[in-house]
Amino acid sequence: MSRKILVTNALPYANGDIHLGHLVGYAQADIWVRFQRMCGHTVHYVCADDTHGTPIMLRAEAEGIRPEDLINRVHGEHLRDFTDFGVVFDNYHSTHSPENRAYAEDIYTRLKAADLIDARAIEQFYDPVREMFLPDRFIRGECPKCGAQDQYGDNCEACGAAYAPTELKNPRSAVSGAAPVLRASEHYFFRLSDARTAAFLREWTTGEARPGVRRLQPEAANKMREWLGFDGDNQLTDWDISRDAPYFGFEIPDAPGKYFYVWLDAPIGYLASFRNFAEKRGDICVEDYIDAQKAAACGTEMVHFIGKDILYFHALFWPAMLEFAGYRAPSQLCVNGFLTVNGAKMSKGRGTFITARSWLDQGLDPEALRYYFASKSNGSMEDLDLNLDDMIARVNADLVGKYVNLASRCAGFINKRFDGRLGVIDEAAAQAFVDAWNEHTLVEAFEARDYGRALRETMRLADLANQYINDKKPWELAKQEGQEDALHTVCSTALTLFRDLTRALKPVLPSLAGEVERFLDIPPLDWRGLWQPLPVGHRINPYNHLMTRIERSRIDALIEANRASLAPSPPV
Repeated sequence: MSRKILVTNALPYANGDIHLGHLVGYAQADIWVRFQRMCGHTVHYVCADDTHGTPIMLRAEAEGIRPEDLINRVHGEHLRDFTDFGVVFDNYHSTHSPENRAYAEDIYTRLKAADLIDARAIEQFYDPVREMFLPDRFIRGECPKCGAQDQYGDNCEACGAAYAPTELKNPRSAVSGAAPVLRASEHYFFRLSDARTAAFLREWTTGEARPGVRRLQPEAANKMREWLGFDGDNQLTDWDISRDAPYFGFEIPDAPGKYFYVWLDAPIGYLASFRNFAEKRGDICVEDYIDAQKAAACGTEMVHFIGKDILYFHALFWPAMLEFAGYRAPSQLCVNGFLTVNGAKMSKGRGTFITARSWLDQGLDPEALRYYFASKSNGSMEDLDLNLDDMIARVNADLVGKYVNLASRCAGFINKRFDGRLGVIDEAAAQAFVDAWNEHTLVEAFEARDYGRALRETMRLADLANQYINDKKPWELAKQEGQEDALHTVCSTALTLFRDLTRALKPVLPSLAGEVERFLDIPPLDWRGLWQPLPVGHRINPYNHLMTRIERSRIDALIEANRASLAPSPPV
């Protein structure tokens, strides 16, 4: 049965470049979207820049421009980088938009009517030098739980603990370096600790997205057990959703000088981007996907791809906000781990904090990186390591040596000896390939985002196809009199197998698959109508080289370029 799915990616913050660590989650989402569409499902894929907050305000100030000018420029840079890496959204919007303001105000108003918003005076850190209240992320200090140094004011990257900024030990302002002082201010809170929200979240975090598919990965569900206190008292605390001026964002209705905290309106950007897209299309009913009752009646899905560093917001605050404002909660969270490079955290000093643009500037194939990321992805929250030597070896062996080699070894004979027309295929060889093709394994692996398993299965099939070529030796048949028909059959069979391997690789390598479709002069490949042989006499186009090997010298140049251009600098 055809599914209707709204897919989103975590919103990149409009305060920096897209780097390879970002691309892990975006590539995983894009692959899943492409696979679902190849299966005939309807998928709307949207994203946006996260544009509000103090960091945007301060960076714009440092550059001497308006925040609006900064976010417009970064929006173009982000969209360019995503597009060049084959991450193609139906709509790439901004949280600084009328749609986002309207949804934020509506959700806030509904939560207030449900008695889930409180106003209370709190003490918070104030920078006496810059004369401003400090957001959590602009306070640094020692984690109150594990003692890790230089941690943010809201959560610890070392142990994952969440806490109030006032709990930090030895706090300092990341803006001026001064020791912050406490000052009182009235703030607005979402009552996450309310018994209603806790009861809902206990059910939601343990539920199923679809029969047999859990809403959260096991690791994420286990983390929820800690925060929700399944085995004891509720661990949830109320969530501060307001910030004081000066602040770049949306002012809270009927609260002059108070602004929505960026983490309230950021995920609302998913809905805003979808509405913006639907209004441009004109044939999509937004409410069928985001209204609680209509979504349930229509059977639509809303799937979020996020990094594990923002699980807390997406698995607690976000679904609870939606549920009690009458919107549909997400169907599923797909959570990815961090990226390490050569086994270590990305480092500017080592040149391994690599931007997406620098990869392209060095002439490296973006789909080589997509393939490597996919080969290391297993659908879990595990961190993914970009081992540069392993990547070179795997891409060169799998894509160039096994996959592309199939076409390059046979296409020339078809064009030169048979006027570019295919002949009959070796039915026994084709049947053996079909028998070896475990479609259930491939479909199951792509659906579960276990792309590594899908690619291992595909390369196993590529080995079978190459073994056929090695056994038949078309280069020898071409030299023998009376072997024209055998040569024609072997090469036609090889190109048919090559087409079917391309189908399995298309979600991961969409640009390369498009080149293959043009070379073979066939309609776009999908997951339907498998194993229909190309007709005898079908004409292919001249073969052009499809992919080149990665040279170590290019990777060395990439590291050197990033070491030079990304020298450590003080925070903005």
